Amino acid sequence: MSLAFLLTSLIVVVTPGTGVIYTLATALSRGYRASVVAAIGCTLGIVPQMLAAILGLAAVLNASALAFQTVKYLGVAYLLFLAWSAWRERGGLAITNGTPSRSAGRVILTAVVINLLNPKLTLFFFAFLPQFVSTSDASPIPKMLELSAVFMAMTLVVFAGYGFVASAARERILSRPRVMAWMRRVFAGAFVALAARLALAER
Repeated sequence: MSLAFLLTSLIVVVTPGTGVIYTLATALSRGYRASVVAAIGCTLGIVPQMLAAILGLAAVLNASALAFQTVKYLGVAYLLFLAWSAWRERGGLAITNGTPSRSAGRVILTAVVINLLNPKLTLFFFAFLPQFVSTSDASPIPKMLELSAVFMAMTLVVFAGYGFVASAARERILSRPRVMAWMRRVFAGAFVALAARLALAER
């Protein structure tokens, strides 16, 4: 496994995006345990994209403008829904004690859908992974699975780290209603910005 792959993957994972924003929002609203659940959900959301890329289905999105646009605008709609949900909270982000299993299921489902409706992630795997697989390899799938597993592990660790940092400041933030109200607006705005960026994305 090359250093170039590890460094490039780290840059991609660390760069704030939809999953990072969702993990931070979850950490501030529900605490560190819930943010870890969100990180797990975001990581699991990579699996369908990874399999699609490895099995060649990503080529359909790359070749078909209609397929790409359909998935893209589903993602845009979902991000706008998350923005609206964050904005309509009264007095700041919702606060809960603990993380019931039902809530954990919803957190994971939302995180999975966020990544599932991001066609750029599929295209990332499609264009990125083959660069680190030898053309002389008669069976490239095991190598691509290995690289994908490393990318997913890196995603989980980095996202959990983001959640830890956010949850460490949670009590200070929650004790200030005005700060909470601004955080709500910031997260809503961030989801709108991500939706706009996705809407402008080209194949």
